[in-house]
Amino acid sequence: MTTDQDFLADCRARLAFDLLANTWNAVVLWALGTGPRRHGELRALIGGISQKVLTETLRRLEFNGLVARRAYGGAPPRVEYELTALGRTLLAPIDAVGAWAFEHGDEVLAAQDRCAGHGGSGFP
Repeated sequence: MTTDQDFLADCRARLAFDLLANTWNAVVLWALGTGPRRHGELRALIGGISQKVLTETLRRLEFNGLVARRAYGGAPPRVEYELTALGRTLLAPIDAVGAWAFEHGDEVLAAQDRCAGHGGSGFP
């Protein structure tokens, strides 16, 4: 059961929503779901993400304990990123949201078209 206090700035539910609200967070987590990847591999797999944004996203996910960065010596040195145990716990919720989008995405797009066609606010 939820109360009015459940979505205060310092509550854990809001923390979880904030982690998944950033589109790139969920996409990068999902891309790492099959195992460790290098930065370039992630960019190629994801597509449409700049090097800078991917780096920022990986740092944010590492800061939150969801991704681990592993540096390997050698010439040239290489770095891989992988999900932590905590990061893996988000794969099921991300999958559920993705399934919802697959099932209801056309309805959302139709609503947007209807709103735009009737002088709606023009979001986003």
